[in-house]
Amino acid sequence: MIDLHLHTNASDGLLSPDALVERLAEAGVHTFSVTDHDTVAGLARAEAAAARHGMRFVPGIEITAVENGLDVHMLGYGFDPSSSMLLEFLEAQRAERLMRAYRIIDRLKELGMPLDADQVIGQTPPSSGKAIGRPTVARALVAKGYCDSVSDAFDRFLGSGKPGFVARTGASAADVVDIIARAGGVASMAHPGVTKRDELIPRLVARGLVAIEVWHSDHDDETTMRYLAQAEALGLHMTGGSDYHGDLPDRNARLGAVGVPQAAFDRLVRVLREVRASQEDVS
Repeated sequence: MIDLHLHTNASDGLLSPDALVERLAEAGVHTFSVTDHDTVAGLARAEAAAARHGMRFVPGIEITAVENGLDVHMLGYGFDPSSSMLLEFLEAQRAERLMRAYRIIDRLKELGMPLDADQVIGQTPPSSGKAIGRPTVARALVAKGYCDSVSDAFDRFLGSGKPGFVARTGASAADVVDIIARAGGVASMAHPGVTKRDELIPRLVARGLVAIEVWHSDHDDETTMRYLAQAEALGLHMTGGSDYHGDLPDRNARLGAVGVPQAAFDRLVRVLREVRASQEDVS
């Protein structure tokens, strides 16, 4: 099994990189990528754990872009995690995440659901590498008894257009594609069946988008086939994974249930090698 979409507690996952790799090994996953939101803080530990288990590891990330005030998640693979340009960009992304979280908590207080911001967010400066997002706030709402589950929190308060929603500001999807490329990697649009912004895909292809995520826990068979056909029509490569954050009752993601076919992964690896070789020629 090849799973190229996974999260640790460096962003909004529940497990440490070491614990996640243990679970992956138990689930029969032999090749994987950790794709935390706007941070590379968990990559080194995940790679070391992969080596101990004899597993193949691909550096990854999930960067949040913004189009018309709404999130568009872009996956990156095979980049240089030590790229100073990338690290500077990600620190700015995490700073924006923190500001947004505080604004959401302020809005929830106005709605009669006070939360202790320091307790929810903790002492988490952007330089720490820890990425804070709406799921962190959602779990706090559940812990306080304001909501029944994380999905309930999003459905009633934190989702787009809901009373506690605060629009994000940040880089466009095309800018993120470029940033990933400049760091030596390739970009894939995450879970397009969830994002529902298909009109962006051809424009992003023109800006250097290499792949789209075809296989995902929230893609049913019909959705998977639609994006498989779209990838073939546009000459795009295909990625996929569980989008596992932990064993959460209100999420579909389960380890070992969704993965990338070996042939699709092999094609992606060839592209990564070509990108790396071309950058070495330039340097």
